[in-house]
Amino acid sequence: MSNATWRDLGIVTVLSLIGIWGFAPAFGNAGFLLAGIGGVVVGTAAGYLSHRYRLNAFVTALGAIVAYFIVGSALAMPGHALFGVLPTLTTLRGLALGAVFGWADIVTLAAPVGAPDYITVQPYVAGWLVGLVSAVLVLRWMPRHDRTPGRLAVLLIGPVVLYVLGVLIGTQTPFLANLRGIAFALIALVWLGWRKGSAQNASLSERKGLNKNKVIGTAIIAVAAVLVTGLAGSALVPTPESRFVLRDEVVPPFDPQDYPSPLGGFRKYTKDLGESELLTVSGIKAADKIRLAVMDTYDGRLWDVAGPEAQTGGSGSFSLVGETMPETPLLTSKSSRTIDVSVESYSGVWLPVVGYPTELTLPTEPEDKTQDLRYNAATATTVLTSGVDKGYRYSFTTDVQDSYSDDALKNVPTADVTLPAVDRVPDVVAAKAAEYVGTATTPIGQLREIERQLKVNGFLSHGLASDAVPSRAGHGADRIEELFTRNQMIGDEEQFAAAFALMARSLGYPARVVMGFAPKNVDEGAAVTITGEDVTAWVEVPFEGVGWISFAPTPDEKEIPQDQNPKPKTEPQPQVRQPPRAEKQAEDLLTNVDINDSDDDKKDDDAFALPGWLVAILWVVGIPLVLYLVPLFIIAALKSRRRTRRREAATADARAAGAWDETLDSYAELGYTVPAAGTRGMVARDLGTQVGTTAILDREKTDASPTDPETASDLLTRLAHGADEAVFSGVDAPNDRVDELWQASEHSSRIAASAVGWWRRQLSKFRISSRSSGAKPKTAPTARTSKRTRGTSKK
Repeated sequence: MSNATWRDLGIVTVLSLIGIWGFAPAFGNAGFLLAGIGGVVVGTAAGYLSHRYRLNAFVTALGAIVAYFIVGSALAMPGHALFGVLPTLTTLRGLALGAVFGWADIVTLAAPVGAPDYITVQPYVAGWLVGLVSAVLVLRWMPRHDRTPGRLAVLLIGPVVLYVLGVLIGTQTPFLANLRGIAFALIALVWLGWRKGSAQNASLSERKGLNKNKVIGTAIIAVAAVLVTGLAGSALVPTPESRFVLRDEVVPPFDPQDYPSPLGGFRKYTKDLGESELLTVSGIKAADKIRLAVMDTYDGRLWDVAGPEAQTGGSGSFSLVGETMPETPLLTSKSSRTIDVSVESYSGVWLPVVGYPTELTLPTEPEDKTQDLRYNAATATTVLTSGVDKGYRYSFTTDVQDSYSDDALKNVPTADVTLPAVDRVPDVVAAKAAEYVGTATTPIGQLREIERQLKVNGFLSHGLASDAVPSRAGHGADRIEELFTRNQMIGDEEQFAAAFALMARSLGYPARVVMGFAPKNVDEGAAVTITGEDVTAWVEVPFEGVGWISFAPTPDEKEIPQDQNPKPKTEPQPQVRQPPRAEKQAEDLLTNVDINDSDDDKKDDDAFALPGWLVAILWVVGIPLVLYLVPLFIIAALKSRRRTRRREAATADARAAGAWDETLDSYAELGYTVPAAGTRGMVARDLGTQVGTTAILDREKTDASPTDPETASDLLTRLAHGADEAVFSGVDAPNDRVDELWQASEHSSRIAASAVGWWRRQLSKFRISSRSSGAKPKTAPTARTSKRTRGTSKK
């Protein structure tokens, strides 16, 4: 490979790295640089090996993909790689998913993007692809064509794509636009100017003049680029508002954090919509509950639906779905329902459903909202981002979680599910949880004891004027602490469900709060009207192999004793701080509880789990791929070593004879019958006859190719005569003449390969000619013979 080719490859690589640098605004940290630079290096190395061992397009692609997965773990996902280097199921999964689905994440999530874990695969796969294509163009495509400016400019396509891609996935704020733009343009223009043309045929004085002109032209280009960019750049760079970036044009995924917590509006239903008809539902049974949303994160103010940045195994993300819903994890169901819903006074984005829907049909008239449907399979929370209004109708088929007795769950542990953390939980919650569980030791026993204590010791009040005792709304840390520290526990489903879930979390159980409706007086087969009085909230906890089990800790409606005034106690309570009613910082109101709710010491099964179908594909495709590539690369290396040894022999006659021997070996590997004896001319005619007298054109034009098409017989005859001349003439053949013989050898071998079928060409890659061990035509002189002949001639 010439020095000029190495320079071309180096220039293209540098320009690609400048393009990768432009990914910085989308990621915000330097981790993407390792992935991007590594991707360019891996792709370029794969392209070089393809050139080095003369691999075809199919094998080149397979080898590059294997290198992508093997090296990508250390470059793109080192945090999940074994010892930071070796691939794991998590990294292989991330490299596959990131290459396909990561582009949607990077333009729909807010910058800087920190999740999901495979997001850094984007600069890696982009650099890998551009590096591979650029290396193949520089090393294998460019040497076969004249180096015109147009063809040289083709090599800039990959780096330009990376540069533009960095702008498209970036932000409204330009990232080092002047510096990167000047550097990219200057390097590209100077390279094109110096690479064009040649002064090899000029005299020494003419060469000096041409080089002087190139130096002056280069200096003018550099100064002009700096001046134009520096002086006029500020006027030409578009304002941030007019910059085109994809994240501003693509609709982002549904973020529940953009909407108020459903549980925070609980009292609206009991106070303002108590008598209002919200929904008309048909197809439900007496024990069915209608769910609106599942809340799995708590920040000291509200139970809320986790946002995209906090998605875990128990919450998942809201996905764009069609009529068929994704499969729900941890669900055991033997019964299903077909339910029709008609919206009356209800409005909002949370679509009421029952159980875990499997199919959902939305109307297309008068307005088609199917593109607005989002679904969270882990929580069965359904969202219609455009919302529903009065008169909207939809239907769905759903699976209902089976019910289990406490005896059936006595020896069943809670499922290993990770939920978002809960923060700023009052100390009294953990203290009361420890008190309520008493002597119970099993998960179901402890949870049922907490549920029973809340129901027995608590009193129901919605805070209405008709209630005997007032009840303050909300479920923030101060309200939860008030629930346990006043003379009586007074509240409704909002407070008791929130408190129960926090108490379960303090014991290490993954609990979440569900808000919805529990219709009364259900007549199976008839339509049921849902009103605001039917609003409720409950808690769900997952059990291993069973599913999410419901707990209803809210007390039944009963008379509240009037001889006890539910005011704060006047006696001091040194162990529990009473929250002041005035506005203060959250840190002054709360004492954090160290709840071990993280997943640091648990195995993240979901992160390492691969779908069964993907595992099957990896086994079916991966094993044959390894069995194919390993021997292929070994044999290719042996052939390359053989060819190099012959081409770099010590004497010209040995190199010329080596060109002839390499041709015979390539023909033998392609399945042609090489005569065991005969002169080179006789062997050439025999092989030419086998290939065919019809001219088979080699479409890959080389610098040494003649103007008129040659048949295999023509090339073999020319090669045989040239080898005989170099061996028997007694005069060292010029290096140019030997190079022509090697080029004729390669050209002849390509013609011979094109004359056979595809399978025969593939088999030739796994063959090493027996001639390589020393068997040669009897009259084909070796290098030693040629030396002896020259000695006789001189005498």
